[in-house]
Amino acid sequence: MPYRVAVLSLLLSFAALLSAQQPDSSPRYQLCAGYSLLSNSLDGLPGAHHVLNGWEASVAFPPWHALRFRIDTTAYRGTNQGAPQHPYFILGGGQYAWKLRRESIYALGLTGTAGANRNWPANGANGQTASFAALVGGGIDTPLTRRFAFRVEGGYQYSYFVYNGLLKNPYGVPGLPTNFARLSTGLVWNF
Repeated sequence: MPYRVAVLSLLLSFAALLSAQQPDSSPRYQLCAGYSLLSNSLDGLPGAHHVLNGWEASVAFPPWHALRFRIDTTAYRGTNQGAPQHPYFILGGGQYAWKLRRESIYALGLTGTAGANRNWPANGANGQTASFAALVGGGIDTPLTRRFAFRVEGGYQYSYFVYNGLLKNPYGVPGLPTNFARLSTGLVWNF
C-alpha cells in the first residue's frame, strides 16, 4: 500500500509540474480607460500650482516575453492664472509586467507628443502648442473578473511648453514647470 501511495503522489506531482509549464494564458490585448490627474498646470509657476483633472485611455498589444507595446493618450481640463489649460498627451512605448499572485505589476516607459491650447500662459497670452513628452512609471492591475481588472498607475512625466515670445526671451520663463507627477485609475478590459 505505501508503494502505491508513493507512485500516486509522484504521478500527481508530475501532473502539477506539467500544468505549471503550460503557455502563458495572459490576455492578448488590454484596453484601459479611466480618470487621470496631472500634478501641476502648464503655467504653474511657484505659488500658482493647480492640479489638472482629466481622462486616460490606452491599448496594449499582445506580449512578447512579458513586454507589451502600449499606446496611451491623456487629456486634461482646468484653469490657472486666468488662462484655460487643455493639454493632451499621445505616447507610445513599452510595458513590462510581472505576475504576483492574482495581481499584475508592471513598469512602463513611453515617449511621444504633447499639445495644448494656444492661450494657456498666464492671462491668456500666446504659448507654444506642441512639445516632446515622456512618461516613466508603473502600476498594478487587480482582477475583478476573468476579463476585467482595476488599474492604479503612477509616474513621472516630462514635457516642456514655452511662451511664444522666444525672440524677446530666448530662455523661456524661469520656473515654468517641466516635471509632472501623473496618477491614473480605471478599468482594464482584457481580451
